[in-house]
This record gives sequence, structure tokens and C-alpha cells, in this order.
Amino acid sequence: MDARDADLKKDLDATLRTRRELGEEYESALVDSFLEKVDQRIDGAVERRVRRQLAEQQMTTARDSRSPKPTDTFGERFGFGIVSLVLAIPLSAIGGGVAHLPGMLVAWAGIVGVNVVQVARTNPDLFARRRRRDRNDAWED
Repeated sequence: MDARDADLKKDLDATLRTRRELGEEYESALVDSFLEKVDQRIDGAVERRVRRQLAEQQMTTARDSRSPKPTDTFGERFGFGIVSLVLAIPLSAIGGGVAHLPGMLVAWAGIVGVNVVQVARTNPDLFARRRRRDRNDAWED
């Protein structure tokens, strides 16, 4: 039994003693007074729990927003790389057959571009760090 329960028990005992002293005509007023005290305690407990849960949710949300999570699994990245290489074969053949070396270079530039975009999408901090470091180097000169 904690302190709040002990206080509630004292209040109940006091209410019962008062009822014995005053008689039955004051019973409903005494019961209403006691129930109001119980309601206040319940409201306080619920309010504390709601505040605690809101604080926990806010902390969880803040923690999740600070740590970026990769959007792709290893299997998705591996599959993207395999598909990219498989498609590189016919694209190289078509580009090389139609426009020779320049055509092949354009095909491979497109393949590399698609893969760079995929890496930038799954690792947003990869290029941001390089930019920040370049800016810091510029200030040191």
C-alpha cells in the first residue's frame, strides 16, 4: 500500500466516522464528497500517465527522426546491381553497334548515372558529408 492509498483509506475512515456522528441524513453528501476525492485522484493518475506516454512518444519520434534508416535492404540493392549489369550488356551492344565508341560511352554514362542516383537515394548522407567537408576546406584557405 503506497502513501496515496493510505491517504485514501484515512479519508474513507474519516468519512465513515463523520457519518456515524452526523447520522444518515448527511450520508449522500458525505459519499459525494468522498467520491469527488476519488475522482480527483483517478484524474490525476490518468493525467500523469497520459503525460508520460506523450513524452515517450515525442522522445521516440525525435530519436527516429535523427537517425536516418536505409530504405532498401541488402537484397534490393543487390538485385538492383544485378539488373543494372544484365541490362548493361544489350545497351552496350546497341550503343556500340549504332554509334560505336561514343554510343557505348553514352550507354555506360546512363548506367552509371542510374546507379549513382540509387546510391544517393539510399544513402542521403554520403554526398552531404563530402559537400560539408569541401565547404570547411574552403574556409581554411
